[in-house]
Amino acid sequence: MCFSPQGDLIGGAVVVAIGIDACLHLRQRFEYVPIAVLPLVLGLHQIDEAFVWWWLQGHVARGIGLAAMWIYLLFALVVLPTLVPLLIFFFMPRSPQRWRIVPFVILGVIVSVILLEAMLVGDPRVQLGTFHLAYTIELRNGIAVIGLYVVATCGPLLVSGYRPMVWFGMVNLVAVIILALLCASGFTSLWCFYAALVSGAVTLHLRFSKHEPPALVSS
Repeated sequence: MCFSPQGDLIGGAVVVAIGIDACLHLRQRFEYVPIAVLPLVLGLHQIDEAFVWWWLQGHVARGIGLAAMWIYLLFALVVLPTLVPLLIFFFMPRSPQRWRIVPFVILGVIVSVILLEAMLVGDPRVQLGTFHLAYTIELRNGIAVIGLYVVATCGPLLVSGYRPMVWFGMVNLVAVIILALLCASGFTSLWCFYAALVSGAVTLHLRFSKHEPPALVSS
């Protein structure tokens, strides 16, 4: 996945199919609709990146490529840090545990605003890397902001109190750290692994979980 335009297309199509499967297994659990739809959005996000590849390879017009780049970056860097904790907040039943997520929602909004400001003031760029696309934005204190991004997107899972989410949050955190260490310049592009991981967890949960909410982790 993500190592070529063909990889983005195939990977995006697979994630979209996973999202369709998740929606088909809602079984009237309407509170799960936002989470079930997330893989569809993540899959389309990956398909969008194929147009960035084709632009850099000279196969599509510059305007199309620039639009695809902005769509990709806005979703990955601005939408996701706020969307993920919000989805988890609304997924959880009204209980004291739900309010654990509020600080992560606030943090996600802060991260989104910082990254949006960096994109609007700076000059986002992208170039072909070795089996990935290297995105660049003018971001001060980039390591700290990326760290806050990871906390905003992984933290809600870890503190949710639901065993499946906690385990998924731990796996997700390890995967994100490994991606950042392996390829810092391609971190945004290789985020497709995050899309696949999230989508797989969502559809597995909807396929095999009962109608009742999952059991809380003992405190």
